[in-house]
Amino acid sequence: MRKFLIANRRLLHWGLCLFGLVFMANPSAFGCPTDDSQYKLGEDSQRQPGVPRGKIEQRVFANSQVFPGTLRHYSIYVPAQYDGSQPACLMVFQDGHAYEAEDGQFRVPVVFDNLIHKGELPVTIVVFIDPGHKKAELPEKRGWRPEPENRSFEYDSLGDSYAKFLLEELLPGIEQHYTISPDPQHRAIGGISSGGICAFTVAWERPESFGKVLSHVGSFVDIRGGHNYPPMIRKEPPKPIRVFLQGGTGDLDNRFGHWPLANQEMAAALKFAKYDYEFVFGEGGHNGIHGGAILPDSLRWLWRDVKP
Repeated sequence: MRKFLIANRRLLHWGLCLFGLVFMANPSAFGCPTDDSQYKLGEDSQRQPGVPRGKIEQRVFANSQVFPGTLRHYSIYVPAQYDGSQPACLMVFQDGHAYEAEDGQFRVPVVFDNLIHKGELPVTIVVFIDPGHKKAELPEKRGWRPEPENRSFEYDSLGDSYAKFLLEELLPGIEQHYTISPDPQHRAIGGISSGGICAFTVAWERPESFGKVLSHVGSFVDIRGGHNYPPMIRKEPPKPIRVFLQGGTGDLDNRFGHWPLANQEMAAALKFAKYDYEFVFGEGGHNGIHGGAILPDSLRWLWRDVKP
């Protein structure tokens, strides 16, 4: 009987220790949801009087050779200050509909209008690209539903396929109509979740084309090998890219991995390898609320060395 009690006490002790570790890692898993309400959009994310608005062109891309059988929506933001006399900077967002929406969590066109007007960002053309659908026709409305079937394959896969799609298929058509700088320090790429790791992968594979990365709650976990990035960053010579990471304690924890820990490991690896990086780690969940609230400051940090 005494041995039974001792054994059960040990089990209880280790069970409580395990509970404590899991609770600290992900309090929302035990009914303590994180509070995103602390993150608010500031003035730079809202329309201001007297600020000229850029135009947005809606387009469709088909006939990809890199991702055959896919169709996708994409759009182009052209700031009011662009006149073609000088090359514009470039920024590309994956899951473009989420970043373009003026009533969404990011409101990128509003932010760029305000910051370019104030001289805090260079004149920048922004491309909002949605993942590929594998249907005969595209859904009429952009968004998460119906889910683009090719999203994970395009975004979570390591390697240069998505970079090739951007640089050899989609962007050349845009560059025929707009003068865009080829300087990688004038070109940035961003995204949320799987779009965040996709953005990093493009710059990792093609640093000569994209020198800046913005990742919101990036999926640096084992969906399609993304958990390998921290050791790769530590072992390989540093690449000339600047990286901004945003994550939160309330992010996902599932069979693919632990998003808060994965982003902390990315930040630690970037620090070890002496990258130019910034990591803002808050208390939010797997969404764009925190990332949207700090988007103006994130962009100022990314573009701080490019004069308007």
